[in-house]
Amino acid sequence: MSTENRSIDNKNRILIRWPIIILLALMILAWMAFYLFGEKRIVRYTSFGIDLPVNYSMHGIDISHYQSDIDWEEVKQMQIDNIKIGFCFIKATEGIERTDDRFETNWGKAKANNIPRGAYHFFDSENDGVEQARNFIENVQLAKGDLPPVLDVEQLNGVSIADLQRRVSDWLKMVEIHYKVKPIIYTGADFYKRCLADKFSDYPLWVAHYLVKDKPRIERSWLFWQHNDAGHVNGIDAYVDFNVFNGDSAAFKQLLLK
Repeated sequence: MSTENRSIDNKNRILIRWPIIILLALMILAWMAFYLFGEKRIVRYTSFGIDLPVNYSMHGIDISHYQSDIDWEEVKQMQIDNIKIGFCFIKATEGIERTDDRFETNWGKAKANNIPRGAYHFFDSENDGVEQARNFIENVQLAKGDLPPVLDVEQLNGVSIADLQRRVSDWLKMVEIHYKVKPIIYTGADFYKRCLADKFSDYPLWVAHYLVKDKPRIERSWLFWQHNDAGHVNGIDAYVDFNVFNGDSAAFKQLLLK
């Protein structure tokens, strides 16, 4: 090949490479712009001690006697940027006869501080669903502005899936008849898939699924998502579970008891 031909060939190669280089540079710039200025799904909030999914407008917590004494005024007043505690689920009962020894206090003080509240029952899969529903009903008086009742079911304890589903169904039906509202089911994403799926799809779901960024990995629709169990809130000297509501404030108000 002549010197002249080699020079032309080199120029052609350079001309071919430049568009590729420019395209790669534009792709890198686009990625950097999205990373720096694009919509962020997760933001670290030092005051809360955790990453929060900021694409949701309603954030809340759930508590029980494990959080001990709570200063509800401090809970109400805490706000970082536009993030505040917009609702709280409170453990009320467990099994056929147990009540949470902090329920009455927490229930009353949440109401006094205008924090929308919900009560939940921790389900004992080894015991009768009707008897457990009776325990909840006898101890929980729901009022206008409260969230629907919640059944926390997350353990088999050696019981067959068929027996668990029958007992869960008995609890849900009895509670729905009493309060005239469909209860919410709380459970883990994996437990729901293994033990509850296809049987309770018409009930609202509050799903627990950690270590995911923007939403829980579950095929069905969900109402609440518990995304972290190690948050911090002013007025509470213990780790707290954090949740988001899958909707805006208008949808949340529609959920509250009338």
